[in-house]
Parts: sequence; C-alpha cells; structure tokens
Amino acid sequence: MTITLANLRCNYLVNPLGIDDLAPRFFWQLVSDERAVLQSAYQIQVSAPAGGILWDSGKVGSLRSVQVPYGGPPLASAVRYAWRVRVWDNHGAPTYWSDYAWFEMGLLSPDDWRARWVEPLEAEDPLAFKPCPHLRREFTVGAGLAAARLYITSRGLYEAHLNGAVIGDQLFTPGFTPYDLLLQYQTYDVTAQLTEGANALGVILGDGWYRGKTGIMDSRNVYGTRLGLLAQLALWYDDGRTELVATDEAWRSAAGPILSADPKDGEIYDARRELPGWDTAGFSDATWQPVRVLDAPLGALAASPGVPVRRKEELIPQSVLLTPDGSTVLDFGQNLAGIVHFRVEAPAGTELTLTHGEALDADGNFTLAHLAAFGRPLKQEVHYTCRGGGLEEHEARFTVHGFRYVKLQGWPAKPDPVDFRAVAVYSDMAVTGTFECSDKHINQLVRNTLWSMKSNFLDIPTDCPTRERSGWTGDAQIFARTGSFLMETAAFFTKWLRDLALEQYPSGMVPNVVPNANRPLHTKGMMAAIEGSSGWGDAAVILPWTMYQVYGDTSLLADQYSSMRAWVEYMRTSASQIPWYKWLNPTLWFSKAKRARQQLIWDTKYHWGEWLEPGSGYGLGAGWSMLKRRWFGEPTVATAYYAYSCGLLAEAARTLGYDDDARVYAGLAEDIRQAYDAEFISHDGGISPDRQASYVRALAFGLAPEVKRLDLLDHLVHKIRLAGTHLGTGFLSTPFLLPVLTDFGQADLAYELLEQTSAPSWLYAVTKGATSIWEMWDGIDAQGNPHGSLNHYSYGAVVNWLAQYAAGIEIGAPGYQQIIIQPHPGGELSWVRASYQSLYGEISSSWELTGGQMTLEVAIPPNTRATVRLPSTCDPESVLESGAALGRNPGIVGWHREDGASLIEIGSGAFSFTLPYNG
Repeated sequence: MTITLANLRCNYLVNPLGIDDLAPRFFWQLVSDERAVLQSAYQIQVSAPAGGILWDSGKVGSLRSVQVPYGGPPLASAVRYAWRVRVWDNHGAPTYWSDYAWFEMGLLSPDDWRARWVEPLEAEDPLAFKPCPHLRREFTVGAGLAAARLYITSRGLYEAHLNGAVIGDQLFTPGFTPYDLLLQYQTYDVTAQLTEGANALGVILGDGWYRGKTGIMDSRNVYGTRLGLLAQLALWYDDGRTELVATDEAWRSAAGPILSADPKDGEIYDARRELPGWDTAGFSDATWQPVRVLDAPLGALAASPGVPVRRKEELIPQSVLLTPDGSTVLDFGQNLAGIVHFRVEAPAGTELTLTHGEALDADGNFTLAHLAAFGRPLKQEVHYTCRGGGLEEHEARFTVHGFRYVKLQGWPAKPDPVDFRAVAVYSDMAVTGTFECSDKHINQLVRNTLWSMKSNFLDIPTDCPTRERSGWTGDAQIFARTGSFLMETAAFFTKWLRDLALEQYPSGMVPNVVPNANRPLHTKGMMAAIEGSSGWGDAAVILPWTMYQVYGDTSLLADQYSSMRAWVEYMRTSASQIPWYKWLNPTLWFSKAKRARQQLIWDTKYHWGEWLEPGSGYGLGAGWSMLKRRWFGEPTVATAYYAYSCGLLAEAARTLGYDDDARVYAGLAEDIRQAYDAEFISHDGGISPDRQASYVRALAFGLAPEVKRLDLLDHLVHKIRLAGTHLGTGFLSTPFLLPVLTDFGQADLAYELLEQTSAPSWLYAVTKGATSIWEMWDGIDAQGNPHGSLNHYSYGAVVNWLAQYAAGIEIGAPGYQQIIIQPHPGGELSWVRASYQSLYGEISSSWELTGGQMTLEVAIPPNTRATVRLPSTCDPESVLESGAALGRNPGIVGWHREDGASLIEIGSGAFSFTLPYNG
C-alpha cells in the first residue's frame, strides 16, 4: 500500500506566520490510489531553529489526522518551528516522513513589544473627514542580516511600505475587532525587502471601522477620533545581534493625496498631491511634522487566527451603457464587493467620479435609492483628480463597494472597457464545495450564493456590502453550514466567535451585530431594548457547534463553551420573567404548575422573529410589527430557539466531558419542548401563528411529540399548497424548509418548491437576471424596481440542502471522519454532481438517471469511511459496483437493509454503483 502525506497545515493555515496559540494544532492528508486506506498511528516531530527535536510525539495509535495538538515544551516568541509527520497504515506499515512544514510564533507577551503608540498630528475636528496620514522613518541595516520581521497594528487601517514597495498583500489590516477590547496585529517576513545600508519604512493610515462610518446608523468615531500606529521591525544578524526599529519620536508624518477614505462613502484622491519616493531612503521629510508619542499602555494585542483579506477575482466590463437619462454606466455582469482599478489620460485637475451600485431602476437608469437607510443616501463614490502628464492608474484604498454597475462622470473621452477592472475583495478562504446539476437555473442559484458569500465575508460576516455592512449574528448562524460547504470557514469563524464572546454582555446577552460598532448607541433607549434577540444571539451556540460538526474542532468548542452557556443562561433568566399581561389570566395566580410552565416560555424582550417573512408585514420599516414584538415578544420563535440552543449546549457539554452540565441542559431542553407543546401546539397539530415558519421550526427543532409530528407536517403541506406551492418563510426558517420536507417523506414537494420560478421562490431572482442572493424574495419586483439589498447571502442557505440531500453528502461523524452518502433524486433533475474538500480530502457524489437506471459515482478520501444509503426500492443484490457484484470488489466492507433502505459500508477510494431506479 503506497501512501504519501500532503497538505500539512497548522491551525488550518499553511505555514502560518506570527501565531499566538500556545498549543497549535496539526493537520495532514493521506494520499493513495488504493481503496480502504486508513491510518492506524502517527508520529509528529517539531524541531527548534537551533537544531534538534523539541517535541517528538512518539508513535501514537490513532486514526486522528486533523486537529492534533502540539504537546511539547512551551513555545517562544518570534521563533519559527519546523514540523513533520509520518503515519502507519491499517496494515501496520509506516510511510516515509513528510516534507517539513513550519509555523512561527508572534509576540507572546506585552514585554516583547518595545514600540510605543504614535499618532500623526491632524486637525482636531472630529466631524470632518481627514486626509490619510503618511508616516515614515529611515534606518540603517548592517552587514550580515539573517532575518527580519515587522510586527504592526494600528488604530484605523494601515498599509505598510518598505523601500518603495507595499509589504505583503493583505488588505483591511489589522482587521475589524471590538477595538477597545482587542486589537489584532500582523507579522510580515520582510527580509528580502531590506538592503544593507539605508532603508525606509512607511505606513499610510485610513479611518476604517475605527473612526469611519459603520453600521446602519453610519456611526463615526465609534472607537476614537485619532488614528495611531504601533510597529516594531526586528532585525536579526548572523552574529547573534538583534536590532529593533520601532515607532517612537523619530517618525515623521504628513498628509498625502488621499483626502478622505471612508469604508462606506468611498475615497477622495488628488493625484497632484502624491509624494513620489516618500517610502524610500533619501526622501526629504524636512517639511513633515513630528508624531505624537503616547505614554500609554499597548492595549490588548493578539495575533489574528483568521484568514487575510486579499484582492481576488478581476472582472472586465461586459458592456458600457448609455442609460435613458444620459449617464455612462459600466456593467461588470456580476454583483460583487470590491473596488475598481482604472486607467485614464487627462489634463491635470480633471475631476472624475465613479459611483458604484447594484442595480438599474425600472427605466434602466443607475440607482442607489433602494439602499438608502433612514433617509440617508448611500454614496459609494470614488473622486479622482488627475495629475496630468500621461497615463494614470488608480484603485481606491481603505474602502470597498457593493456593485455590479459603475456610473462614470467627468471622463475626458468615451470610456474603453479595457481601461477598467472590477477587483473582488474578501477574506481569502479556499473554495471547498461545488454543485452542478441538469438545471441551469439551480446552477446559477449556487453561483449567486457563492458570490454573495464572497461579497460579505470580509474579515467579519456582514449582512450586505452596501447599506449596513454589519456582522449580524442571525445572518451568520443560519448560513454557517452552507458557508462551510462552499468555503473553508474554520479560521474565519474562529476569529469572529472570539469577537462575539468579547462583546457578550455580563448578563450573557449577545448583541445583534458583532463587532458591535454601535455599542455607544446601545446603552439606553430603544437601541438597548432590541438587543439579545432569539435566533440572532443563538449564534453563540449554533456556530461553535456547527464548526465542531464540520471540522471536528473541539478546541474552538471548548474556547466558546462559557459564551455558549452564558447565552443559554441569559435565555433562562429572560424566560423566567413572566410578562405583565400574562398575569391578567387568573389561572396563573392559582396554578403553580402553570406558572412553572410559563417560566419556560420566552415571551419577554424584543425579537426580530421570522424576519422578512412573505406577507407578514415584517419588512423594513414595519413600525407596528416592531412595537408589537417589543411589547409582546415572539414567544413561538424565542421559545423554540431556547429549546434548540439548550439541546445543542447539552451536546457540546457531553462532547467536552462536562457530564453534569450535559444532564442539566438536556433536561432543561426537554422541559422546554414539553412546555412549547402544551402552550403552542393544538391537539390537531395547529400552531399559532398559523404560518409555514411555525411548522418548519417545530419539526426541525423536535418541539412536537412524535404523535403530533405528522399532523404538523399536514398543516405545513397545506400552507404550502394554499400559497400556490410557494414558500412562505423568512430568514430563520428558510434553511430548514426543504430538509424538513425531505426528512418527513415530502421530497417531491421540496423539489417543487426548489424549482418554483415565481415569487416568492429561490429561482425567481435567477429568472430576473440576479447574480447574487437578494435580501427580499422580491428584491426586483415585476415592474423592475429594486428593493433592499441585492447582495445578502441568507436565503442562499438552501445550497446546503442541495449538497446534503440532492447530492447526498452528509456528515457521519464530526469533521467528516465518517461520511454518509444518501442522494435524493427528484424533481426534473436528471443528474447531479457535487464535491466537498474536507480536512481529510475530497468527497464527491454524482448521480445520473438514464433508462430506468441510476449510476452513482462516489469518492471517499483516505482515513475515512462511508455509508452509502441507496433509494429504498433498491435491493443490494441488484447493485453493481464497477460492473461487478458488491462482494467481489475491495473496499466494500459490507451491506444490509435498514428501515427499507439499502446500506453499503465502504472504505476510502472511488466507487461506481449501478442500480435499477424507477423514481
């Protein structure tokens, strides 16, 4: 058996630079062309830079090839460690050692920092937008330089330069965190950019989320009014010397050509004010100002466990439109979040404007009207003043826009499409999931979902890249499973969940958005009243559990456990407070049992509820609905999530070995389910409010006793048929709609809903030419008018059903160490192909129906096993694998029938099953 080891990673990253995890985790993949390959043992060696093995795990009998923690002596700051691994196969034979990978520690203690915070001297007016300051310092590098690292962070955003070139390719650094609670820093290897002799280090600062516009309220100066820089360049020489170049009084600052850079409004840039050579040695900064050196604590600094934001795909305009109102508009053919790179030749002083938007209005004119918030128009503009004298190229810094269309103003000649490129900008997560089928509209739906995810996963999971750009917790939790199929989200959500735990209130309440950039507005009045909503705050529980299911990450589960528990306890406290109007019922005064039941019903606090549910009046600006939910709560929604999160917390406790907690919360979850049934579900399975969402949620969360579940299903099916076979669900229950129908034997109806093309439906937007997921089911109405955000990933959560049910790729054990392949053919689909890059390797499932026969192609990665569940009408004896009976092929572990279905147990490898299929 030939096995090679590949894709060595540490903390999900390839050769991570500057981490601060004292027990980093190792990952590797087994590669083999043979079937039924398993690892029986592993051995890891970690070496120190001075030579010699720092830690040798020894031979460890284990299948584990992901999430293996370091177990050696304490790791040191700023040290690079090499590591390698070998494994033994299931026959006891060892592999060769892998190639070496490495990880490098960042600065692990505040004492490692010698830098001091410095601030550029700026105008003191906190309301004015200010130019982006440039800071610089020259220094000398001696002979024999061995290595150099730059450790850097800022208050605001930074772009670092060294000797005339930008350092690295990361954007929007240091990232978005609750800056007053935690500030991330980055580490760069700059050895190759330094030269012996004179060098120059420069940094441009931008407002970013620190003092720029954030959230739906366009709040500014949330974390402070002054930008700052903290940077430390470490130089290590061959002879053992170390030198530090740190931010101090030797730095100088000046304004440059970026007159304003706001995350939402955009950029104002005057190329005539550029500073040629400012980041190179020998530049005269005599007219520059000194910096202000702060005698203040560094603050809470941490390395980022997430993935960097980078420039990604580049698109050229598909057409240049002359709209009915006479505007010149570029159509890039794809709604995305990013920036535009352009080139132009024009006289000095020529003023150009690029305005970015998602849609044209019903008349075909460029519009941003649908993205206004509370009467405030959205700008998304880049203003560029030409320097003249030849061809100029530019792309904005420190801002990002959501757009498909760009309106051009001031161009000196007819724009040429070759002079423009739209550059997508998002967190650099690997694409892990693919799905294709015989329906082109469904394929476009999947592409739209991936693009909306890319557009909204920029260091935090935002709701939209235009109007709000906020890290709404509810949006993140309902999309997490789908997002984790499409892209590898583990490191991304590890970072964001850390922020969530930091933002959690002492009561355990979770804010609606994380980071909570509007926290100063949430201390009193209405803003405080709408925090802590069910379905939104439950992200504290649902997301860590989802990460455990998808990636087998018990480390993250343990790190977040106190946050998970605090949220559930907050719900328990909230539910125990019986609202005033319930006391108007005299039976509550005299029945202890009824009072006890009421204290399990969460009917206090404001809840967003089934947001944007068709026909419910829950849309934006539905004032009465908001007041009603403030006064009377959303008890069917809130209590359902109370039970659901309680149950997940019990499972998490059991996984982590917290047996007492597991018993307590499992019991509490069951009590809440019984109270829910008694309070909300009638004897015939009816629920008030009598809406699709109520039945979907009750069935998905197991809130009804078994004897009532088919009655609930009947009500759900009736509501769907009554709506003309249209869905009627909003944000929270839409992800569960098709899984519930399929699990309860209504796969045909699930496919009918999926393939529906009139609103409300998933494919309505596709038929309207959408290239992303809309916030509202009728984001562009029948007259062609846009409404709300047109780049909102939430409803794209249906893609998980396509992968898990239509293609049949399902988790059998956390992290996909065991896999279930259980395709559900249906609807008008004649074939489906899907794949998923798990931590163990690629899983794929493809089926095709032809002439009463089904062909199922399956690939299972080494060191995993799978159960293939075939349609219930199929007899295992009639199934062929690679043209032969099941018992004649290696890798087939066994087969049997269970609950009317045929189950085939297989090891790793590629398999081709052929079976009769009659639909």
